Amino acid sequence: MLIGMLPLFVFIIADEIFGTKVGLIVAVVFGVGELFLTYFQRKYWDKLVVFDTFLLVAMGGISLALDNDIFFKLKPALLELILCVMLGISVFTPANLLLNMSKRYMKDLKISEEQENKMKNSLRIFFYVIVAHTGLIVYAAFAMSKASWAFISGGLFYILMGVYFVAEIVRNKLNRPKSEEIEWLPILDEKGNVTGKAPREHVHNKTFLLHPVVHVHIINSGNQIYLQKRPMYKTVQPGKWDTAVGGHISFDETLEQGLQREIVEEIGIEKLRTILMNQYVWETEIEKELVFMYYAKYDDAINFNASELDDGKFWSFNEIKESIGKNVFTPNFEFEFEIISKTLFKNR
Repeated sequence: MLIGMLPLFVFIIADEIFGTKVGLIVAVVFGVGELFLTYFQRKYWDKLVVFDTFLLVAMGGISLALDNDIFFKLKPALLELILCVMLGISVFTPANLLLNMSKRYMKDLKISEEQENKMKNSLRIFFYVIVAHTGLIVYAAFAMSKASWAFISGGLFYILMGVYFVAEIVRNKLNRPKSEEIEWLPILDEKGNVTGKAPREHVHNKTFLLHPVVHVHIINSGNQIYLQKRPMYKTVQPGKWDTAVGGHISFDETLEQGLQREIVEEIGIEKLRTILMNQYVWETEIEKELVFMYYAKYDDAINFNASELDDGKFWSFNEIKESIGKNVFTPNFEFEFEIISKTLFKNR
């Protein structure tokens, strides 16, 4: 943007000294010179700089031909109008143009659905700021002095951007609940030894760093299995029925501490006696987990955490068996149900 703003200030200076026509010519020549200087520095033609120079030459040429500098003065508004359209499409439609452009420039960029939604919310405010600034440029071009127009087109833009980014940082910091603070998970080797740590968000982003999770199957005396229904906001398998308890072990806790914490958080049972059934590696399209699979006998009523789960209830063995493969359960639960069937329900 700075490259595109410099010819505007050159125009103001040249206009004051030599008049409008000479000012327009000097500004256009300066802009073309910037284009070639950028090419010699970077050794390639920057598409954005080329497009900006094209607009500069086109609008400047029209102003010279009609002997009216208004077209040249509208050039910043036209550039921002294009940005408004791109922002509008990215924010208000499923097609996130800005994210797709970023991915083309940064091949390794990975972003979750939750991160993209946050990005859209932030860009929505940015969109309204740019729309307002574009309108102000148009007003300044017709009704204000050249100096005021130059400040609004250039200096004010950077001031608004600075205020916007500072406000976003403050807003995100104030609105971030404790649950959204960075959660560090241990990174393991295939034998289960801790080799490091990484943020939870990072291990769910196709890095396939092996990290530990616990699953607990609750079975009552009637051989019914308690299942939880995953909330619709979950990125992985939303709305499907899953293991009674499932969660990550944090970097600063032992396996037993993480196991009991997850049990209390999700189904509210203190000091549940659990038995380790199996241990295996589970890999999906976004992550790789070392799963510690437990089961426990429990006959009392279970009050699931409504802020963590959408529903919870006991299922009979036959009810589960009849619904296998019908998109009712998570693939991970169906895999573990086979293990349960062969170990705890051998005679069924």
